[in-house]
Amino acid sequence: MIKTDILIIGAGPTGLFAVFEAGLLKLKCHLIDSLPMPGGQCAEIYPKKPIYDVPSHPEILAGDLVKNLEKQIAPFQPTYTLGESAISLVKTDNDNFLVTTNKGTQHLAPVVVIAGGLGTFEPRKPPVEGLENFEGKGVNYIIKDPEVYHNKKVVIAGGGDSALDWTIFLENIAASVTLIHRRNEFRGALDSVEKVQQLKNKGRIQLLTPAEVIALEGNDSLDSVIVNHLGDSKSIECDSFIPLFGLTPKLGPIANWGLEIKKNAIVVDNSLDYQTNIPGVYAIGDVNTYPGKLKLILCGFHEATLMCQSAFKRIYPDRKNILKYTTVTGVAGFDGSLKEASKSFIKAIK
Repeated sequence: MIKTDILIIGAGPTGLFAVFEAGLLKLKCHLIDSLPMPGGQCAEIYPKKPIYDVPSHPEILAGDLVKNLEKQIAPFQPTYTLGESAISLVKTDNDNFLVTTNKGTQHLAPVVVIAGGLGTFEPRKPPVEGLENFEGKGVNYIIKDPEVYHNKKVVIAGGGDSALDWTIFLENIAASVTLIHRRNEFRGALDSVEKVQQLKNKGRIQLLTPAEVIALEGNDSLDSVIVNHLGDSKSIECDSFIPLFGLTPKLGPIANWGLEIKKNAIVVDNSLDYQTNIPGVYAIGDVNTYPGKLKLILCGFHEATLMCQSAFKRIYPDRKNILKYTTVTGVAGFDGSLKEASKSFIKAIK
């Protein structure tokens, strides 16, 4: 059982920044995310894409934004349950919430914050017959631990940043890497496209375009894939097939928690604190909706700030919280660290 002050479902930018605002109020946070690392879609889908509307950053890569947020919240020592999805929410007798994941991990907190972005990301699967039979037996949609592919024969399918980046990364680990894409053109960062081209020219990877995986072969586990390349079918021996066709956002089990839902988003009271129709359960960031809602990261940061003020009052109803400015009080981390401006001194000049 994991106990915390604020349980945050979703470790994207909004969820991460909520940790900082909660930390200023001496509230501990634990985050749940279905992805294997923090950052949400900024880390998983477009880490190399620039963002232009984050205050004080004329331009910042999505991946760098996540890294900066992780650095900013590090003093408050957040803990994580990664690679798991929250599937149930139960109100306990002592006014807490019990949240259980798909792997049975239980979490207990007086405040639950849904910061799920556009929802739980589910992989887009290629239309290959019998694909599900090999899931976990050679077919994977997300790479959690690259070392699993050490000295393995890997086939990657896809034409975006993820397919390109993992092809480059696994080339140094796997016994062989084959990249398959249904078109000749790739949509990704230029440096990644050029790097893959270099690897292909040097014979360090096999590149098949235009091509598609049309069938899988194997008994207890995957042995090979059948590829249609330029109208001809060929078998490629492999230990792992990784289709990286992107992720589809869905609210998932959260939609069954009794929350008010409108157009696949959670309705909140934006006039006060972004609380849902269930007292103690908040929704911030792209996952929520209210009149005038804008799905922008900076709006999520604002919502996280007001939510934390309300959460403090709920957790400590008898305490008065006085707003303190970090420029005056600094930032005191749970790890004993203290960031503060240089002190001013009064001294006569003779």
